[in-house]
Amino acid sequence: MHLLNLGILAHVDAGKTSLTERLLHSVGVIDEIGSVDAGSTRTDTLALERRRGITIKSAVVSFAVDDVTVNLIDTPGHPDFIAEVERVLGVLDGAVLVVSAVEGVQAQTRVLMRTLRRLGIPTLVFVNKIDRRGATDERVLRALSERLSVAVVPMGTADALGTRDARFVPGLGPSALDVLADHDDDLLSRYLEGPVTDDRVHAALVAQTRRCLVHPVYFGSAATGAGVSELVAGIKELLPAADGEPEGPVAGTVFKVERGPAGEKIAYARVFSGTLRTRDRIPFGENREEGRVTAISVFEQGADVRQDTVPAGRIAKLWGLEGVRIGDALGEPRTAHEHHFAPPTLETVVVPGPGTDRGALHLALTRLAEQDPLIGLRHDEVRQETSVSLYGEVQKEVIEATLADEFGLDVTFRETTPLCVERPAGSGEAAEFNKKDDNPFLATVGLRVDPAPVGSGVDFRLEVELGSMPYAFFKAVEDTVRETLAQGLHGWQVTDCTVTMTRCGYSPRQSHAHQGFDKSMSSTGADFRGLTPLVLVEALRRAGTRVHEPMHRFRLEAPADTLGALLPVLAALRAVPRTTGTRGETAVLEGVVPAERVHELEQRLPGLTRGEGELESAFDHYAPVTRATVPRRPRTDHNPLNRKEYLLNVTRRVGG
Repeated sequence: MHLLNLGILAHVDAGKTSLTERLLHSVGVIDEIGSVDAGSTRTDTLALERRRGITIKSAVVSFAVDDVTVNLIDTPGHPDFIAEVERVLGVLDGAVLVVSAVEGVQAQTRVLMRTLRRLGIPTLVFVNKIDRRGATDERVLRALSERLSVAVVPMGTADALGTRDARFVPGLGPSALDVLADHDDDLLSRYLEGPVTDDRVHAALVAQTRRCLVHPVYFGSAATGAGVSELVAGIKELLPAADGEPEGPVAGTVFKVERGPAGEKIAYARVFSGTLRTRDRIPFGENREEGRVTAISVFEQGADVRQDTVPAGRIAKLWGLEGVRIGDALGEPRTAHEHHFAPPTLETVVVPGPGTDRGALHLALTRLAEQDPLIGLRHDEVRQETSVSLYGEVQKEVIEATLADEFGLDVTFRETTPLCVERPAGSGEAAEFNKKDDNPFLATVGLRVDPAPVGSGVDFRLEVELGSMPYAFFKAVEDTVRETLAQGLHGWQVTDCTVTMTRCGYSPRQSHAHQGFDKSMSSTGADFRGLTPLVLVEALRRAGTRVHEPMHRFRLEAPADTLGALLPVLAALRAVPRTTGTRGETAVLEGVVPAERVHELEQRLPGLTRGEGELESAFDHYAPVTRATVPRRPRTDHNPLNRKEYLLNVTRRVGG
């Protein structure tokens, strides 16, 4: 029996979760099909998922098709939960992309297909809702080819479209051979010489599907079951089995973390190599911390079943790894986990409601953040406020509902604001010397800040001899530099710069006769950690920084006759169309828009375009803020910009 880890992906409301229910029913895992509207589906377990009829957290359920065990992962379709989709992609062997036969290719469909192709994940397409009024097949096929820019092979035709009797009639048409021959010279030669056998065509279809050269397309309905049995057969025959060497070294990736009823941490992981056993001690994460696996569950026939081992290729739930985080490598590190989607570009302050304890709220938010590493927390001790980063407004509702349902906490939110960054405008240098002027720290630190190419992050370098003082002091300076750059002159994270240590010095270890180490006369790591922020912000002052705001690229399709109303609104939202084209009676605009304006554009678009407008947007770059008022962010550190205040806070802490 071989394994297949399968993802189901789609634009929101394409019928993805309903298809999951129908698949489980068709293979005998469930006796009754759950309803998204009724909130009775197998994979949407969160209360908000059931209320809203959308998927928020990925869910795993297993079933068998003859000799193939499929671990099926239902993923969110709403763009606000794209981080959930991202984490799942790294553990998939294949995918089913669901497209509505009524709405056709939508904004998120394009984003998902581009990513699936970039990662080389073999993908079948299921055109759902052929029983709905307005369903079409030729228009959807044309959109798949043109708007997704992929080669598609219809696996049959749809009959009685738009009625409850709609059905899928399997069978490859003549166009399939044309598409397959484009990627297979041998097949093309045989095609030109005479008839090609069905077996040869099928072999080419399997090979090209697994190499992501073509995408088989099935038509059907999750509501009536039409086309689902043919899709199941395609999943078994066309998608590749999970690979891995059970006898090799243990290597795996954590793609989901949740808390059990007793608060214990449970990690969902794909094992790529080796065999993991209960009671095994295994390193994980960047720091290679070791944890002991206390229990294992694998997925079988719709349930997770306790086992003593999990071999290569399987997905399992693991207990005992308390410090584990999403994206951590288990055992032998594989290719570093990459973010396939941009990080959040918005943030908001979580405001506790009446009777909500701030300490309990902070703990609850920390628990939520460990389940989603792309949602960062920022705690301001002075104002006793916690900010969370977001992809969009729907996440606010999710956080609010989760805090209420799981933790019994009532919260509201402040207005959403963009997450800006700062970049050095030039070069700047500063230094403070041990036992000179008003430096209260037994340390000499000199730093120079230089601009670096966009996207390069932060690079720390030395212009002093590594042996000129203990390595621990250099490490203290580097760590503090990176920590301090989280808040620049305007409070935003400073990036794309090189920080060079130009001077260093320390007081050697001193002790009195018959007495221990005298820290009042000897440098410690605390001296370098205390002095570095003062030197760094002074170097930043001399360099100057410029605030950059996040910009989204957008693609907007709308009836051409609505452009007159649409363009002034785009200008008011500071959106800049860069290209304008037409496709029939549809206008296509592409350009950039500030991230903070995307939600308002989404809200206003239906009214401006008679409900026919379609917007696709994604983070593109950071652009210098050109407004007269530069956005600032309240500081949460000891404020090294104010030397007197900083020294009062830090020296008191060090002395204490």
